[in-house]
Amino acid sequence: MNDQQRTSPGQTKAIIYPTVASPLPKNVEVSFEFFPPKTAKAEETLWRAIKRLEPLNPSYVSVTYGAGGTTRERTHATVARLRRETHLEPAAHLTCVDASRGEIDDIARQYWDEGVRHIVALRGDPAEGQQTYCPHAEGYAYAADLVAGLKKVADFEISVAAYPEGHPQALSLEADLDNLKRKIDAGANRAMTQFFFDDEVFLRFRDRARAAGIWVPIVPGILPVTNFERVTDFAHTCGASVPNWMAELFRGLDNDPETRNLVAATVAAEKCRALYANGVDAFHFYTLNRADLTYAICHILGVRPQA
Repeated sequence: MNDQQRTSPGQTKAIIYPTVASPLPKNVEVSFEFFPPKTAKAEETLWRAIKRLEPLNPSYVSVTYGAGGTTRERTHATVARLRRETHLEPAAHLTCVDASRGEIDDIARQYWDEGVRHIVALRGDPAEGQQTYCPHAEGYAYAADLVAGLKKVADFEISVAAYPEGHPQALSLEADLDNLKRKIDAGANRAMTQFFFDDEVFLRFRDRARAAGIWVPIVPGILPVTNFERVTDFAHTCGASVPNWMAELFRGLDNDPETRNLVAATVAAEKCRALYANGVDAFHFYTLNRADLTYAICHILGVRPQA
């Protein structure tokens, strides 16, 4: 990642905000996140989105994962179909929840045997019926342990999660950053952030991470707003802040999806262009299995279908 327009670790430089007439980026890399469908109709929606976004040639596409056999099976089925029917590189999510080390290692070996070389290693949310996360007695306790275990299974490319505003369960921002450092030291190649809505939140986090000795790429997670009320609730759960100016922008658009989508694409595209002006050249989009907003934002970032 290009950090040349930032100052030395620990020092924050004034943020650069590009104008509409700024040159179109030429070197942006993108990746997309999907979740496995639960119904036949949802599967149709997912694959329409995949086929729409495939020509943009993303670096990889990740598929989310939850505890429990059926969720694992849906994730595996989606990843396998991506390998079989597209030229995309799938990154399979794996968590520590509700599985022993042996079970997780077996899943990882199966992915490797099927040609999947990229894993998104996560601690995971509490298992169903639990209020707080409780490590499996015979499992990997936390994401850093999972990363180290996966590296013993095979030489996976591994991405991990980062939280610009801190994980909701972290004791402090410093403790959360220490945890990220452990995941990187265990062998992770990249950190992908939780979504955020203020550029300064990400850039300050990147400066703190660099000061802490974290030098792997830190890729901002971008969530286009399709439903402001739902995103606000989700942000509260994830510990992400929603600026007041966003509430003003989306006010009165609950029953006007066309205008809401135009506003959502504009907000996300401006954020990405500003981040690019400040040295960010890779973006990870949480698509929610929809393509249109992500496709439009990528177009504004200079990411176009290749002949």
